[in-house]
This record gives sequence, structure tokens and C-alpha cells, in this order.
Amino acid sequence: MSVRLDQINLTIAGAEDCAIPSLIPVEQRFPRDKVADVTAAVRDAIAALPLPDLSGRRIAVTAGSRGIMRGVEVLAAAIRALKKRGADPFIVPAMGSHGGATAEGQLGVLSRYGITEDSAGAPIHASMEVVEAARLEDGTPLFCDKYAFEADGIVVFNKVKPHPAFQGEWESGLAKMMAIGLGKHRGATTLHEHGFSRFDDLMPKAAKALLARLPVVFGLAVVENAYDGLATVAAMGPEDILPRERELLAHARSIMGRLLLPRIDVLIVDEIGKNFGGSGMDSNVTGRASSGLKGEDAPPIKRIFVRDLSKATHGNAQGIGLADVTTRRCVEQIDLGATYTNSVTAGVTAGGRLPMILNSDREALIVALRTCERVKPETARVVRIPNTKHLERIQISEACLADIEGRAELAVLGPTQPLEFDGDGYLTN
Repeated sequence: MSVRLDQINLTIAGAEDCAIPSLIPVEQRFPRDKVADVTAAVRDAIAALPLPDLSGRRIAVTAGSRGIMRGVEVLAAAIRALKKRGADPFIVPAMGSHGGATAEGQLGVLSRYGITEDSAGAPIHASMEVVEAARLEDGTPLFCDKYAFEADGIVVFNKVKPHPAFQGEWESGLAKMMAIGLGKHRGATTLHEHGFSRFDDLMPKAAKALLARLPVVFGLAVVENAYDGLATVAAMGPEDILPRERELLAHARSIMGRLLLPRIDVLIVDEIGKNFGGSGMDSNVTGRASSGLKGEDAPPIKRIFVRDLSKATHGNAQGIGLADVTTRRCVEQIDLGATYTNSVTAGVTAGGRLPMILNSDREALIVALRTCERVKPETARVVRIPNTKHLERIQISEACLADIEGRAELAVLGPTQPLEFDGDGYLTN
């Protein structure tokens, strides 16, 4: 179900005279750790493991709902490595309730990331049916995808990164993939009932309990750099998953993309979406989390303006509620069912709420500027980013120049350019 809105009759005093700052293209520089040959890295990492005889064994390989750079290549290489050892691998969608909490929806999510039976080289078995695999000490049941549970072995594959809703030694990674991804809708809902405030404690406990019961053959983890590439590929036996993941998370945190400015009045985000992160708009970048918990250090931001949804998110607008203003065009693309399902499963409602809705980009930007306390629009610190995942090229207003002067990690790329709007008030550049 999507939303349809009529023209909003709004009076903004002095709107026609509001000075909208021009913007300057800037490069943010992050560590450039990079795996040169991804296929070889996966092959070699798996070859180094002391694996048991896999001949004739059916092995489930997890594939999640987070867009992973070179993810298809990693999966295909892992499938080939398993087949080389005589195994009969297949893929299971492991993404909790994502994809509308249906098997067909989860297959669609994988397909949109380019993960198909042809590209990966193995069949995909999708179902929302689960088996109770273990229990926590407090009696909380832990579930596992039925296909994976009944397989002869499981390869847990995911990227390791800071989570947008909580902090701990294990956040987004292999532990969460086992506890929530493989748990499907039922497992994700059960664990989210505890609340994100307990996830730092729940994730390792759930992972330990599941590792004791599930036939995990090995874990396969990647860490992304800030430049659409992989910084690390690692494979580890089941006994090493938790200690290795903790190390990988520290590495991911040290090289992740972030906003390097000390303070921002208005942040313009061109797109949000599940393909950029579970929260749609990463709280580790914005400092705003649906859970209300503290994330990574982020600059204070007075107003956030979200312009659009990505095509790849297919209407799931999770994260829109963390913005202050948006547009009718953006809101009319929202699939309320997908967004609300995501929010209810996660047990938080903030990310699925609607911010103030304006008729156009120009109107939304003026409202954002005019509602910043003690800030004049013409001297506002405005920053524009494409999304919260790609932060190497951003735009800043002249008021931000003093904050980047003399810093090697920030460089001006070109001259100041005014923002240009079409006849309907939407940005054209």
C-alpha cells in the first residue's frame, strides 16, 4: 500500500527571499584497504581451513538482505570451493522478516542484488518455515530456517559492520546472521522483543547456543571499505567465529565512511533505502537511531532532509522517520506494508514514522533552513550526501570551509555551484 497526497497548502513567511546556500564539491578520504582479487581471496581463505570430509553433504549457504559489495562474486567463489570438496551446496535467504516476510519476497530481495541460481552456481531454497534449534538460559527460543537446519552443514556468510541501532562487541555480522537472519520472521520477532538495549548481550549468547546445536561448517565474513570495495575476506571454523568477528568489527569501525565535519545545520540526503543499510539511513553516520540508543560518534545535525527512496529498496522507507523533512514525491513511493512490517519486527516505530512533508525539494530545504535555531539560511552549514553508504564525494556550503581547512582527509574538488530547481521545485543538479 502506497500513499497518495494532494498539494499541501503551506505558508512560509519570507520563502521567496530565503537565501539557499550554494554548495562546493568535497572529497572525504578514508582508509583504502582493499582485496585485489576477491575470488582468489575467498578460495584461499576456505582452502586454509581444516574442514571435514564434505563429499556428498548438502551444505546451506546463507545470503542476506544487506547489499554486499562483490557479494555475488563471494558467494559464487564459496559455492565453487564447496563443490571442489565434493559438497552439494545450496543457498538459503537468511534475512529475518525482510522481503515482506514471505519466501517470494526474500527471493526477490536476492534477485535484486544479482543473487540467482545462475549467478551463484547453486539452487536457492526459500521458505519461512523454521525449527526451534536452541534456547537461551531464560527460555527464549532460537529458531533456524528449516532447510538449513535439515542440511548436513551450514556456511554462515555475512558482512561485518557496526549496527545502526545498538553497540557491542558483536553487532552486524555472523552472530546476528545466525540468530536473526536464519531465524526468519519468527526468530527475528522473538529476539527483537527483548529490545535493542539487550542486543549487545543477546547476540553472543544466542550465537553460542546456536553454534552448539547447528551443523555450522565454517563462517565466511567480509568487511567493506568506504569505496565500494572489500577490505577483508575471512573464513573461520565454528569455534573461531565469535573471536574473529569481534576483531573484524573493530577493523570495520576503523575504516568505515562517516561525516568528517564537526557540526552540520542541514544535512541533505538524496536517497535512503535498505540497500544502504538495515536502518535505511545509517545512524552511525547521522547520529540518529530508531532504537534511541547511541551509535558511532557523529557530528551534531540540526535538520535532516531526505529527498528520495532508492529504487532498490522497493518502497521500504525504514529510516524516513529519522528525518525532519521530506517531500510528497518521496512519500508517495513508500510501501507502508513493507515499512511497517520491518518496524514491527524490529520492535521500534520511530524509523517508520513520517516527517514533515513538503511539496518540493525547494520547499523542504527552506523549511529545514528556517527551522534551525539561531542560524541564518545564508550562513548555514549545509552538507549534501548521495546516501549514508557512499560518503567519499559530498557537497558543503561555504560556511563549512573553515571546518575543513588544513585537514588532509578533506579536499575541495571544484568551485561553488548554486542549487538549481525545475519548475516544480525539485533539484536538477
